[in-house]
Amino acid sequence: MAKAKTSITTENRSGSAADAAAKEKRTEMPLSDLHPFEGHPFKVLDDELMGQTVESIKQIGVVSPLIVRPDPEGGFEILSGHRRLHAAQLAGLETVPVIVKEMDDDAAIIFMVDSNLQRENILPSERAFSYKMKLEAMNRQGQRTDITSAQVEPKSGLLERSNELLAKQVGESVAQIKRYVRLTNLIPKILDMVDDGKIAFTIAVELSYLKEEEQYELHAVMDLEQCTPSLSQANRMKRMSQSGELDMDMMYEVLGEEKPNQREQIKINADSLSKYFPPDFTPKQKVELIEQLVKDWHEQQAIVPVRKGRGR
Repeated sequence: MAKAKTSITTENRSGSAADAAAKEKRTEMPLSDLHPFEGHPFKVLDDELMGQTVESIKQIGVVSPLIVRPDPEGGFEILSGHRRLHAAQLAGLETVPVIVKEMDDDAAIIFMVDSNLQRENILPSERAFSYKMKLEAMNRQGQRTDITSAQVEPKSGLLERSNELLAKQVGESVAQIKRYVRLTNLIPKILDMVDDGKIAFTIAVELSYLKEEEQYELHAVMDLEQCTPSLSQANRMKRMSQSGELDMDMMYEVLGEEKPNQREQIKINADSLSKYFPPDFTPKQKVELIEQLVKDWHEQQAIVPVRKGRGR
C-alpha cells in the first residue's frame, strides 16, 4: 500500500461543528488504495455529466475530497465520492484527496446513503435500495440496548418508527417510502426498464408482488410483444399471482388486451351540437343518437355508393 501524504484543511467555515470538520485531516491517497462501498446502490455512469466532471478534474483537480473509512481487510472503503473516483481514473490521476472517518458498518451505511441522496438526479432503483439499506441500518441501531435494559421495543414498532423518521428526513410519506422499498423485489431486467422510464413507478410497484420466476416470464412476454402493462393490467396480474393463476398464457392474454389509451378517440364540442338536441336529452341519449345516425349513414352508403369526381 502506498504511503499517504497528509495536510490540514484551512477552509473558512462557521459554527463549531463546521470548525471541527475543517480541522479533519485531508490526505492525498493513491487510487489503488480505494474501493467502492460494499452493496453501493448508486450507479456510476459514463454519461455527459461524467464527461464534464473529467474535464473539470483535468483542469483544476478534485476539489471536494472523498470521504472514506479504513477497511479491516485492507485499503479504504469509499463512503462518498464514487463518481469523483471514477472521473479521476478517467482523467489519469494517481491520487485523490480524501478525509478518513472511523465508522461502524451501520453508521457508514447511513452516511453513504445521506451523502448520495443529495444528488439532483436519483434513479428509482437507487432511491429504492438506498432507502432499504438505511432503514435496515436504522433498525439495527435501534435494536442495540444496554445489557442492563429489561425491555426491547418490538420489531414491528421499531420498523414503523424507522419508516416515519426516514420519511421525515427525505420529505416523503411513509407510504411512498414503502413503495420505493417494494421495487427492490423486482428482477434487474424489469428494474432497468423502470430506470429507463419504460415502466411507470406505480406499475412497477404492482409488478414487484409477482414471484421472481413470474417476473422473468413477464419480461420475456414484454420483449416478444414489445409492450408493457397498464396499471390495471399490472394489478390484475398481481392478483392472479397471489391466487396462483398467473402463467405465461395469462400474461399474453392480459397484455394482448387493448388499453384505453390505444383506442382512437374522437372529441366533439358539446356546445356546437346542443342546439340540435331536445332540451331534456341526457348525454347518454345524445351519444346513442349520434351512433345511430352514423350507423344509418354507413348503411345508406352501402346501398348507394358515393359518386366521386362528378358535379351536380
